[in-house]
Amino acid sequence: MSTAPPNSIRSILHRHLTPEAWPEQGMSPTNIVVSILILIGAMSAVLDTEPTLTERFSGIFFVIELVLFVCFFTEYLARVYAAGEEERYQGLLGRLRYCVSFWAIIDLLALLPFLLTIGASNAFMLRFFRLLRLLRLARLGRFSEAINAVLAAVRERRYELMLSLGAAGMLLVGSASLLYLVEADNQPEAFGSIPRALWWSIATLTTVGYGDVTPVTALGKFFAGITAIAGIGLIAMPTGVLAAAFSDAFQRRKEELDELQNLED
Repeated sequence: MSTAPPNSIRSILHRHLTPEAWPEQGMSPTNIVVSILILIGAMSAVLDTEPTLTERFSGIFFVIELVLFVCFFTEYLARVYAAGEEERYQGLLGRLRYCVSFWAIIDLLALLPFLLTIGASNAFMLRFFRLLRLLRLARLGRFSEAINAVLAAVRERRYELMLSLGAAGMLLVGSASLLYLVEADNQPEAFGSIPRALWWSIATLTTVGYGDVTPVTALGKFFAGITAIAGIGLIAMPTGVLAAAFSDAFQRRKEELDELQNLED
């Protein structure tokens, strides 16, 4: 439990920065502002990849990134300080425990691209660091009950999903092996090895069907047809598992809200 007075700076920061501690419905004003800044940062990161805009407004982009970095760094320090309101994060070791928690790591990673971009001259690395700024969008997850429900649903059905992934892997390798066997002599560039044939297998099993690589032998076409039909089930299996999990998760959430509403009445 917290040892700080309810009106202390740490308690106020904790209520405003921790979604679960906010006593009213929805997000706190502070977290609403943080969410808006995250969206601005993501929009800036996307626009900054356009060369014509970067050449004309490079100074504006830098100022936006600098202001956002200062705001997010201040917010990060405030979250570390306010975490002491929870017993598990009290003291120096508790703060360190908070710093290695999932959302704290996401917050820290979202700060790094600005520092890494400064002085970067390699074109690829510069693009990579700019792209990393989109990590800020992941921070919105802490404010979303829907995302929490989705994550809970995935955790509950992880075994079924792992089974689906295992079946998908077997189908991918199996279909690629068959096409390698019957098509390698005719199309060595596309089917000359199992790794090469995997590209066709992925495109077919996911029902994308780019058409850049196709079998030409009768036996190859036969196996391709079986693979395409199997792809329908491959997509349907995890979709059904997740749909059932989401339905259960949102139903539980609705029951919790109804129970809370009854207690308030």
